[in-house]
Amino acid sequence: MKRVMTSMAALAIGAGAAHAGGVERSTQSVGILFEQGNYAEFSVGGFNPDVSGTYPLNNSNSGDMAPGYGTVSLGYKQQLNDQWDLAVIFDQPVGAKVNYPAGATGNPLADYPIAGSKASIKSSAVTALVRYKMPNNVSVYGGLRSESVQGHVTLPALGYSMSTSDETDFGYVVGAAWEKPEIAARVALTYNSKIEHEFSVTENGSPSAPFSTTVPESVNLEFQTGIAKDTLVMGSVRWVHWKQFDITPLGYQMATSGDSLVDYANNTITYNIGLGRRFTDQWSGAIMFGYEKHQGGTVGNLGPTDGYKSVSFAASYQATDNIKITGGLRYVDIGDAKTTLPPGVQTDFSGNDGWGAGLRVGVSF
Repeated sequence: MKRVMTSMAALAIGAGAAHAGGVERSTQSVGILFEQGNYAEFSVGGFNPDVSGTYPLNNSNSGDMAPGYGTVSLGYKQQLNDQWDLAVIFDQPVGAKVNYPAGATGNPLADYPIAGSKASIKSSAVTALVRYKMPNNVSVYGGLRSESVQGHVTLPALGYSMSTSDETDFGYVVGAAWEKPEIAARVALTYNSKIEHEFSVTENGSPSAPFSTTVPESVNLEFQTGIAKDTLVMGSVRWVHWKQFDITPLGYQMATSGDSLVDYANNTITYNIGLGRRFTDQWSGAIMFGYEKHQGGTVGNLGPTDGYKSVSFAASYQATDNIKITGGLRYVDIGDAKTTLPPGVQTDFSGNDGWGAGLRVGVSF
């Protein structure tokens, strides 16, 4: 039960990737450290958002500017002895895929002002963790994360384009957990450090000044406990310091009198809570609810969302003694947002949502 729920809760929360902060793709869970014995897993996910807004001056619609995307993650956990565990995790912590459809009328005065704009952020990370089990069901863990990030943007309305180098830099992870196995209880608190990247940049086809971006620090609180026979309550609280995340190339800053391509005025706290239930020796299920507060104010045109509510369903099938297959489906009600376009006009992004799905295969040995 405990082993099944660890995987199922993580997939239910992350099915189709998170939408926190607009660019988050991984919840950076350390749940794999608590799998029993030796364990490996492979996960794939996809998310298909539908995000569009209107520009009041000409009543034009942006069209769906948020294409669907996929994610992949891998994990391996080795029990070294009764006290020490080792885990290696590959994931994609941040990402973005923006594509405003090209103007439909051919008349710039009638089309959405930034029609044809495109942007992307790609990342990958490898995290190595060790866990030490102390007396009284307490354990401590930590490790290093290697993270690679690159980005591209094209803004036809400004006659602007930018491409960065692919940069790899390092951060760290530290945490502690308490467990009570007889009731399947566990509380784990994890700190993920910020990682600073300095990019070489090409703007409008020519080399430009390097700039730095910080993938922000975060704190995860993950918990579960049995509340009845074969039934668990489980969830997480995740804080991310999104004010640290800023993309401001020099050429763009000069062309826009000091604006940033991407920045965030607020940090985020994301909540997830749900129930898991084992129905038979082979089948278990879970339902999870997610919430991230609507902050208000205006947001950037490359990330026109503000908070969300979600519901996720997951099912796990113990195919053999050592193989389990977990699937998840997630619906996200994407929070309404307002952006600003010239000449200082507010656009309205509302009524947006998205569907996500994920599949994980875990092998114990």
